[in-house]
Amino acid sequence: MRFSRNATGTLFVTGALGLTLAALAYPGMLGFQNVSGNPSRIIAQTQWGPLTEADRDFVVKVRAAGLWEYPVGRMAVKKGTTKAVVTAGRHLIDGHAALDASCRRIAPMLNITLPNVASPQQQGFVDTLSADSGKRFDSDMANILRVTHGSIFNTIAKIRSTTENSLVRALANQANATVLDHITVMEQTGLVDFGQVLFQQTTPPKLPASDLTPPPPPGGQPQVVLTPPPGATSRPLDLGGRPDATPAPSPTVG
Repeated sequence: MRFSRNATGTLFVTGALGLTLAALAYPGMLGFQNVSGNPSRIIAQTQWGPLTEADRDFVVKVRAAGLWEYPVGRMAVKKGTTKAVVTAGRHLIDGHAALDASCRRIAPMLNITLPNVASPQQQGFVDTLSADSGKRFDSDMANILRVTHGSIFNTIAKIRSTTENSLVRALANQANATVLDHITVMEQTGLVDFGQVLFQQTTPPKLPASDLTPPPPPGGQPQVVLTPPPGATSRPLDLGGRPDATPAPSPTVG
């Protein structure tokens, strides 16, 4: 996995990372590669409306997104060399902690098993950014996150417009606002190469489903929690006073 730059310093994606970055634009990565091949198939009737395969996978993928973007946000706060990059990192932490709380609240209500780690592909991005430093980290972080958020933005809209499940609809509303905020702060770094980003979003290669799917947690493993930052401004879903359906889990991240 690597990036390269031309003589002007423009970021290009090469090698294995070029494939994985482009694939993040592909809707299949976001939960629509199902065993039955039918995302609209109803898998459960709930008091909040029917739950489809696409609905279930959306909840799982929102959770998985936080499991890798939250650590990247922490990296940006620590390693970012500009105020805008640090600010973008803080927005990632704040937004994904709230989305994570929402996923953990509604998942047991809908009988959805959540992952505790991101997909192998997503973990590859964490590893790449962990190895970066200085201006390279700033640029790579802004461009990778702009591709991923730009890609999932359309998927959120599709779920929001088609789901009949009110809990999934509420999560899509929250995810829409969060992702738009994250797109905005990535662009405000001034580091996004729009030509390359749009190319990656619209020219996805095919990758094995195993690279794109977060593994289920082993039985009995404590649920990972993304801890909200001090002074958090994002809030999880208001379920009308219903207490969190999940016991206080551990370990926490953050």
